[in-house]
Amino acid sequence: MKKILILGANPKNTTNLRLDEEVREIKKTLQLSLNRNDFQIITESAVQVDDLIRFLSNHQPTIVHFAGHGSGADGLALEDDSGQMQLVSTEALGKLFSLFQHIIECVLLNACYSEVQATEIHQHIDCVIAMNKAIGDKAAIKFSIGFYTALWSGMNYKDCFHMGFTSIDLQGIPEYLTPVIKIRQRNQGEQSINSPISDEEPVGKQTVNQTNQNQTNIASGNTVSGDFNFSPKQEGTKDT
Repeated sequence: MKKILILGANPKNTTNLRLDEEVREIKKTLQLSLNRNDFQIITESAVQVDDLIRFLSNHQPTIVHFAGHGSGADGLALEDDSGQMQLVSTEALGKLFSLFQHIIECVLLNACYSEVQATEIHQHIDCVIAMNKAIGDKAAIKFSIGFYTALWSGMNYKDCFHMGFTSIDLQGIPEYLTPVIKIRQRNQGEQSINSPISDEEPVGKQTVNQTNQNQTNIASGNTVSGDFNFSPKQEGTKDT
């Protein structure tokens, strides 16, 4: 049985996200699957930094799904003891996942500007999916629905990724280009896929100044307008 560990964090001083809806839709797709007995979904909410080691050690997941806010090079936004935002660094996340590389097959970072974390984690985990820009709640949820519908049906992670962004595209949402995947087969080279056409360079790479601005806007609760297809921004965007 494959275990999917969903970690959610929506600190008090960040924009409210529809994380409960995302989890509910993922569970719904599993309930409708003929292969539902082959998977187990475990959810943990209001995740704090100290929880990461505890949850990964206790649950021993096959897939780790993070739903929350990202801040580019500054890290992912978890919660401190008072429920406020506490960033966990990219380097620390890489070291953490290196300890579980014999267990975890795939990491899905459903958070804005999380590609930098994906690159670091991919040094240890064969398949990592992330977002190269800001992504709205609706697109993030549609990606999850498509990805897990494919997973429950027995597709490989690459095809699950394609199903995820296709689910966004079918809704007419331009953010289907936002998800990126870094995937390899052990001892058979590495692929980096950022759109239906495999590419070496990610689509819409953020500049250093934009990345720094992302962290500022997370802390202040303002929205960020991206330079590719995020203007006007959708309500509930995950980068704030």
